[in-house]
Amino acid sequence: MPDWIFGFIILIVKLGVVLLALLLLAAYLVWVERKFLARLQIRYGPNRAGKFGLLQPIADTIKMLIKEDIVPAAADRFIFLLAPAVVATTALMMFAVVPFGSHLTLWGRQVPLVITDLNVGLLYIFALSSLGVYGVAMGGWASNSKYSLLGGIRGAAQMISYELALGLSLVPIIMLADSFSIVDIVNAQANYPFIIVQPFAFVIFMISAMAESKRIPFDMPEAENELGAGYHTEYSGIRFGLFFLGEYVHLQVLGALVAVLFLGGWRGPILPPPVWLLIKMILVALIMIWVRGTLPRLRYDQLMALGWKVLIPLSLINIMVTGAILLI
Repeated sequence: MPDWIFGFIILIVKLGVVLLALLLLAAYLVWVERKFLARLQIRYGPNRAGKFGLLQPIADTIKMLIKEDIVPAAADRFIFLLAPAVVATTALMMFAVVPFGSHLTLWGRQVPLVITDLNVGLLYIFALSSLGVYGVAMGGWASNSKYSLLGGIRGAAQMISYELALGLSLVPIIMLADSFSIVDIVNAQANYPFIIVQPFAFVIFMISAMAESKRIPFDMPEAENELGAGYHTEYSGIRFGLFFLGEYVHLQVLGALVAVLFLGGWRGPILPPPVWLLIKMILVALIMIWVRGTLPRLRYDQLMALGWKVLIPLSLINIMVTGAILLI
């Protein structure tokens, strides 16, 4: 078989496997979150659809697929319909540069366990993250609702603000790995994970990641008791499901980024590399869920002050200290 045909087949297979795994994990992260929060709040959570409620994600998916998809009469129809697809697609595309192993040998050929190893992988992720902002802003504006518009504006301001802290927190990691490639960053952690030498960068990244994913205590764009549901108030059916899917895929991507940037990625003893990456992703997701069930929502001024007055200055100080140590 010619190399280009073999490479194309392998690419399609990797795309299919990763997409299926992300969608399945997103569905069951919802179940895990509902059960975990229920235990924190001394209640049962989903327990009717299947044993322990394990079929609840499937029931929810079927419900969203068959519910009527309503478009408000005064909405900008094209942008209203496009916004959920922007959010879900950008979240799914981020996983293209996340390595889930070193390589696999098939028919005498080495197959890298990553969809594509870009030498600017981190910049690719930040570019897609920036595009995800447009989905939130478009959904809020196109709905022609005051609650949605306010949620969209909040979402855009919050995501742009915390993206700066998120990016600055990773500059020391790039300095240590001497590369923007995610694969190179994982390889640079062969002797020790970067969380050992960059704990401040890890904390800043985790806080910024939770703010980027719009989760409590940073869920100002949704804020149910203020805005109904914020930027997706007017959405129903499968389009609401796409917003929901985008949020949980984004949660997985952020978990994978924490794993590959700070926790050694797919490295670990005994178990296969993809299993180690999955364990670390789920651990990070559980921490974010735990924070959601523990802390109250911030006020909007507190939210913005934390990003601009605390996280960004700390990130800059960390960059200077890291650079000084590397020079010494």
